[in-house]
Amino acid sequence: MSTQSDAPEARGPSHRHAEMGTAAFMVLLGAITIAGSLKVGIGWAAEGPQAGFFPFWIGALIVASSAFNFLRAYAGGGRRLFAEWAQIAQVWKVVWPTAIYVGAVPWIGIYLASALLIAGFMRWLGRYGWALTLGISIGLPIIIYVTFEKWFLVPLPKGPIEDMLGL
Repeated sequence: MSTQSDAPEARGPSHRHAEMGTAAFMVLLGAITIAGSLKVGIGWAAEGPQAGFFPFWIGALIVASSAFNFLRAYAGGGRRLFAEWAQIAQVWKVVWPTAIYVGAVPWIGIYLASALLIAGFMRWLGRYGWALTLGISIGLPIIIYVTFEKWFLVPLPKGPIEDMLGL
């Protein structure tokens, strides 16, 4: 008969540290917003508020609320588990390819980048066969092209492949 103490302790970052890290990152983003707003002006001109007026106050609100969340998490203490390292690794399996996809779209276009992302996810994470993977990863960008470019007349970012095809 096994007891609770026989089970190995789950390893990973604590909930406290995850909240403190997120709050600190949000304080940084709010400070960047404030700094940018100060460059364009936060005052009131004859024609109304300057360009940085509203972003400044939004940035100030983000800094204040995130600082409050940071202090609350710091004072909370405890070692409650946020996620196990294996769970975090699963999240990164989606985050990294998606970040690469976003970076690749301006260079190779949205259609090729989407086909590669779909194929990669289907084969790597979904473990689907090649026939289904190729069918969906090629077919879906074609459907998106027809829908947006032809029906809605909304141009999406294109790359060298679309230029060669005259699309």
